[in-house]
Amino acid sequence: MGMISEFKTFAMKGNLVDLAVGFIIGGAFGTVVSSLVSDIIMPPVGMALGGVDFENLKYVLKAAEGDVAAVTVNYGSFINNLISFIIVALVMFFIIKAMNKAKKAEDEAPAAPPANEVLLAEIRDLLSKK
Repeated sequence: MGMISEFKTFAMKGNLVDLAVGFIIGGAFGTVVSSLVSDIIMPPVGMALGGVDFENLKYVLKAAEGDVAAVTVNYGSFINNLISFIIVALVMFFIIKAMNKAKKAEDEAPAAPPANEVLLAEIRDLLSKK
């Protein structure tokens, strides 16, 4: 019974749960970015380049023979994945930049002095006026 309770304690630690949530959201974000690239960005880019569909761009190393499929280098798929990576990197850059800016503003804001120091400063000012 001790091993099960140890595993339960390990599995329910905050860091592990946070990691699991991040992993799941990252996977969902990946599908959104893939759709953004393949469904929204690549069609206009392909149209601007003369109707090229990047997903179908490939170099045939060996043609198909009978039941054996062709051997191809699918560089169009690589181009889509590269654009997807650049989009994810840009989004992450802007998120981190915004977080750092917010943290910097928080660090720069001076903390209010303790109440006893404010009271002592007021007493000092009153005494200096007399």
